This record gives sequence, C-alpha cells and structure tokens, in this order.
Amino acid sequence: MSKKGYTYLFGPVPSRRLGRSLGVDIVPMKTCTLDCVYCQLGKTSEKRLDRKNYVPVDAVIAELKTAIAAGIEADYITISGSGEPTLNSQLGRLIEEIKKITSIPVAILTNSTLFTEPAVRADCRRADVVLPSLDAGDEETFQKINRPHKDLSFDKLLEGLMAFRKEYAGQIWLEVFFIEDFNIGIEQIRKIKTLIDKLRPDKVQLNTIARPTAEQFIRPVSQEKMQWIAEQLGPNAEIISAIEPDRHIRNIGTKPETVLAMLKRRPCSLDDICSGLGLAPNEAVKYIGHLQEQGLIETEQHQQTTFFKAT
Repeated sequence: MSKKGYTYLFGPVPSRRLGRSLGVDIVPMKTCTLDCVYCQLGKTSEKRLDRKNYVPVDAVIAELKTAIAAGIEADYITISGSGEPTLNSQLGRLIEEIKKITSIPVAILTNSTLFTEPAVRADCRRADVVLPSLDAGDEETFQKINRPHKDLSFDKLLEGLMAFRKEYAGQIWLEVFFIEDFNIGIEQIRKIKTLIDKLRPDKVQLNTIARPTAEQFIRPVSQEKMQWIAEQLGPNAEIISAIEPDRHIRNIGTKPETVLAMLKRRPCSLDDICSGLGLAPNEAVKYIGHLQEQGLIETEQHQQTTFFKAT
C-alpha cells in the first residue's frame, strides 16, 4: 500500500446489487471492450480485446491483507473498477489468492464480451458470484447501447454467455440495463426474455440510470415502466432498489485518499460515501472539502442529487 492509501482496493462502496462491496481494480482507467452510453466512468479511452497482466497480484493481495487486518467490513470482495476486469490475464490467480486469506465471497462484474475465450471462463469459474451484463436483444441495439470493439458482435457475446452458463456451477446474476428510447419497446423486451430463458440465470437484475453517465442525452426509465418490464421478464426479474445509507458501519481509519480512491472508480453522493466508508456526514464533508480545495474532485448534479467525482 502506498503512503497515499490503497492503489488497487477502493471502498467499501454501497452497491445496489451486492450490499457493501470492497472493490478490487485490476485494469487501467476505462480500458474496456465496450464504450457504453450509460457508463458512469465516462467514455472508454482504450477499447481493446487482448488480455494483459495489468497489475501485480502480490501487491493486490498485500493491500487486501492490510485491509482485513484493519477490520474492514464487506459483504463481497468485488473485482470490478475502472474497466473490464476479465481483460486482466491474472484474474484466476488473483481469485485463488484472495480465497486463501479470507472467507468473504468473491464477485466479478463483467460485460460478458470475453466469455468466448476458454481461459476467461476458467478464471471466472473460481468466483462465488458472477454478474454479467446483457443490455440488448439484437445486434443493432447492442451497437447503439454498448458501442463494442469492432471485432465484437452480439452473436459472439451470446455464444460466450451460453458456454459459461453450461460450465459454471455458481451463481449468475444477470444485469439488464434499460434506457428510455433504446431498449424498452415490446419487441426488444420479448427478444431479451427469450435470451434470458435460454441462459437461465439465478437472478435477473433490472437497472436504469441513477448516476451521471458517459452521454448526457440518455434518460432513465420510470419506476412504473421498470415494473412493467419486470413483469414481462418473469419471476426471476427484480428491480434494483436504491441503497439506504448504513450509519452503523465502523470507520476503520478513513483518510481523504480513501475517499478519492472511491471517487476515481464511480461518482458518489454524500450518502454513498458515508454508507460505504462508515463516516458521519460531517466527517465526509470535511474530507470532500479537503479534496475540493486541492482541485482533485468536482461535483455534478443528476436527478436532484449532487454527485462527487474525481477530476
């Protein structure tokens, strides 16, 4: 761990899907196979498909040991962060090493695009929960929403997802992200339901815009419409609710650098910061003010909520 805080860990952050999630970031900022219009980190800076050893596994494990020794509390250790985590060729080894030092379950957030590679599927099989994405029912909508690398296709994404489902005995929680005017028509919903029925995920988690996004022109889907979509997709479909701040989590030595590390990976509201890091509001405001004075963070309004993000 550097003197300025963790390099690879961030949070814990309050996750609408995983509760209190300790993030592990294993790819450089916005290194991804897609450039989704709704991404909360902004536009993809490096769209790629080749896997590399981006970070030293031993350094990540050293940080995790320090966090565990400090008494960090988390429902999941979540491999996610600044880009597509399956682009890291050491993903499987990292999960193995994590499981040697803690019983906290390991989750992976993935955009599903690299499951056609057997090595990626083998790496992800080591996790306790895999949370893949499927935002479209056809190639045209996939291109509009996810803006993939030129060598990716919707058929390849589906082929990989189906192969992983056949091989993986753990939990698959499929996320479908809905955007007004993009993928909420009846024909698109029917196509997505057909694919869900084939994939047989353990959960289908429906999401829409709740934070600042890469493109300003996209709009969230209303709660009423989301409820209608959930009814069309079947009994396994659930709408992901907003997180209620948890004021009972212990603060284990938060510093301004800890808050900054969190904001580098996702825009957060004041409640997000308090809930994730176990801070009282006045403490969080103090850290936010310190970071603002240094020009390290900025604010953005979204749906009447102020979000803080790294500059």
